[in-house]
Amino acid sequence: MSKIFYETAAIDYANAAPHIGHVYEKIIADFLARFHRLDGYDTNFVTGTDEHGEKIARAAKNAGQEPQKFVDYVSEELFQPIYRRLEISYDDYIRTTSPRHRKYVQEVLKKVYDAGDIYYAEYEGLYSVGSERFVTEKELVGGVLPGDSEPPILRKEANYFFRMEKYRPWLVEYLKEHPELIQPVAYRNEVLEMLKEPIGDLSISRPKDRVPWGIPIPWDDQHVTYVWFDALLAYASSLASRGIFEKYWPHAWHVIGKDILKPHAVFWPTMLKSAGLPLYKRLVVHGHILAMDGRKMGKSLGNAIDPVVLLDKFGVDAVHYALLRDTSLGSDSPFGEEIVVQRLNADLANDLGNLLSRVRTMLLKYCGGVLPAPSPADSEIARHGVALAGKVRVYVDELKLHLALEEALQYVRSLNKFVNDAKPWELARDPARLKELEDVLYTVVEGLRIASVALEAALPTKAKELRAALGLGGFTLAQTETWGLSPQGTRIPQEAPILFPKLEAKPAPTPEAEALEPQAPNGLITLEDFAKVELRVAEVVKCEKHPKADKLLVLTLNVGDHTRQVVSGIAQWYAPQSLVGRKLVLVANLKPAVLRGIESQGMILAGEDAAGNVVVVSPEKDLPPGAKVR
Repeated sequence: MSKIFYETAAIDYANAAPHIGHVYEKIIADFLARFHRLDGYDTNFVTGTDEHGEKIARAAKNAGQEPQKFVDYVSEELFQPIYRRLEISYDDYIRTTSPRHRKYVQEVLKKVYDAGDIYYAEYEGLYSVGSERFVTEKELVGGVLPGDSEPPILRKEANYFFRMEKYRPWLVEYLKEHPELIQPVAYRNEVLEMLKEPIGDLSISRPKDRVPWGIPIPWDDQHVTYVWFDALLAYASSLASRGIFEKYWPHAWHVIGKDILKPHAVFWPTMLKSAGLPLYKRLVVHGHILAMDGRKMGKSLGNAIDPVVLLDKFGVDAVHYALLRDTSLGSDSPFGEEIVVQRLNADLANDLGNLLSRVRTMLLKYCGGVLPAPSPADSEIARHGVALAGKVRVYVDELKLHLALEEALQYVRSLNKFVNDAKPWELARDPARLKELEDVLYTVVEGLRIASVALEAALPTKAKELRAALGLGGFTLAQTETWGLSPQGTRIPQEAPILFPKLEAKPAPTPEAEALEPQAPNGLITLEDFAKVELRVAEVVKCEKHPKADKLLVLTLNVGDHTRQVVSGIAQWYAPQSLVGRKLVLVANLKPAVLRGIESQGMILAGEDAAGNVVVVSPEKDLPPGAKVR
């Protein structure tokens, strides 16, 4: 019987560009998918974008676009390109605006409705616009739902409700009988604590006259489906629409962030139970990525990590490895560029890359670039090597991914020590010790083969390149449990690139250093200083994406008596065509700057709303291009 693994990463809400939290989650899920493939599982991995709801309709309006065009842009131009760059190995990318998903949602809604678990009622309560759901006073901290930027509002409306409370006793018992369902265990305990009190019924629709952007309720076209009832079903609709639901669904793992625990651990199981569908096998919950000082990251705090910049600087494998190696799944973890540099230099360049370079040099010099006969399988290094897969499997099953990587790196370090102790350069001086020399070199190559497979889920491109530099191809995890599978007579390439070039660490400024920098008292400027800024009305005559930067737009502006070219970081909020013809406010006397190879002759003004969406500033009345803003 074949081993089967189905995994989803949370589908991303398509109202803004991806941030480091999105990237972290997809890298965790990608690691698990790759590892299970290496371990012989028939694996299917799904992610996608959640594209309906009130927030998206509002973000589209702010961008001057229809919702469908807006989500097309966010999904196809922002999320999917960065996941392709990251080598995220999903098998399907499900979008909730797709016809296949819409059809499945309406089928499940009808099934739950026919079971008597949906009713129509009027409700008044606190409504979180940020989370798009009604909330209770108990959920608020300081009057705000954690994760929201503004307090909930009092709202009264008639909606369809799902009888969620009906299933609370069943869910409590199920969680007690299946302690492995939610991992790490702290989150299972958190859910059980939630379920000690009544959870109420779940509003699953919104009036179409208020929120037109959603999947229509199949028996009432004046209502659209509430975003969570829509989005959660994407995990199942991906399989059902491909005709493989029965095969994969019983083996489902969901990877999510802790901020969406309740919908996945309470809403989702009760929905599945009502619809007569099996529950998922495991819910894997990760923590947040924090700034190095332990603070929450955010654009307004100036400490956010741009994943595109991270990839440009360090490459795919270093980003994957550092995020997995320096975080503990389930906990919040500080992260910054200095961590990537440290891991790249110490683990990847020094330990792994240097060992590869050493053994290649010696094979070319002492063996003519040809791999000798296998070394004995009873050495300590060989025994340690064939046991590595089993140790790594245990850590992965326990979701201690950082320890799985550390175990593999410890083996690489033992190979380095083995070389230093065996001194093959001395053995090469004595022809009588040729067999000893060959055994040492074969042992290192075979050890690197084993280590590269153990690390491959975290090094999606470099593990293969490492083996290619030794003339080797792909192997399964099971094939690392046998010593001697690197074929005798393999000829290694004469040339091979340096896998991990070392980088100079650029330390982050300390608070003490920042305090010494000259600052204006209280951040105030004089009227004379402000008068130096020249603001002009400018009309956008052309706008296109920057050829080298996903987050930049290149705008050509009519400023009255001439045109200007301005580069602006607003691509995640505006499609280029939506800005053509609009009038903006330009800082006209700013010194030109070159941004990713293109000169910017000024800056356009923009603000940020409570949800973090950037909105360009436009004159209230129709002023001519070039008009001075006072």
